Amino acid sequence: MTRQLSGVLFAIAAFLAWGFLPAYWKQLQAVSHLEVLCHRIVWSSIFLAMIISLQKRWPEVRDIVRDYGNLAKLCGSGLLIGANWYIYIWAVNSNHVVETSLGYYINPMVNVAIGFLLLREKFSRLQSLALLFAVAGVAYSLIIYGKPPLFALSLAFSFAFYGYARKKISAAPIPGLLVETCILFLPAFVYLIYRQVFEASLFGHQLAITLWMIGCGIVTSLPLLWFAAATKALNLSTIGILQYLAPTIAFVLGVFVYQEPFDRHNVVTFILIWVGVVIFCTDTVRRSRR
Repeated sequence: MTRQLSGVLFAIAAFLAWGFLPAYWKQLQAVSHLEVLCHRIVWSSIFLAMIISLQKRWPEVRDIVRDYGNLAKLCGSGLLIGANWYIYIWAVNSNHVVETSLGYYINPMVNVAIGFLLLREKFSRLQSLALLFAVAGVAYSLIIYGKPPLFALSLAFSFAFYGYARKKISAAPIPGLLVETCILFLPAFVYLIYRQVFEASLFGHQLAITLWMIGCGIVTSLPLLWFAAATKALNLSTIGILQYLAPTIAFVLGVFVYQEPFDRHNVVTFILIWVGVVIFCTDTVRRSRR
């Protein structure tokens, strides 16, 4: 198997996993959003620690922890990814899967805007046009419904600012994520103990729910490993195009499996966003060829 083919397979595996993630969170609808988030943090920390042990990368983790400047930044990025995870779980289990897909269609264009505003990166004409269509889609939703798609925007901006924060931190993805989740581990673990003692948590009392909760660490961490492997083998333009596989799957799940409302106004919003996505991908390919 060639290096490029293996990279494509790893990328597809990662984006398929992220695309079908709403189906996983749907299994935990009987559990509060906050408890699901805390289980995700705790079991992700444990699973990532196992991976770091297998890869013998604890010296990298030690170096990160010893750099207090990096550690302080990871506290901030950890809060951002924790907020993103919570919003996503909340959105899925309150029947807003379609809106989550909208958020992740918008996200790359928000990244471009942040790069322009905070990193002094330059817009290309096609990037500007793509961003204009994305803004038009959000504006249309605001005009028609009287409110913006809050879940979509919260997901797009929290993940974009998380990416911006990680760009400023000299830490590899897996060791960095372990430190981020460990920063959140203690409050998450304390909350789970509180739920067990005072609020009759289903964890440990219903086998299926217990297994789904433990699996949170695997479904969070494994796609990241696949994604990391893909980035080593593929150029960013290929990954940039394949990333739209995840929100497309989520969109199909929301509309056709979970039967979420999708009227003509939603169609207009999504068409505007999709046009922006096509323009954005075209620009990505054009830049890669250069």
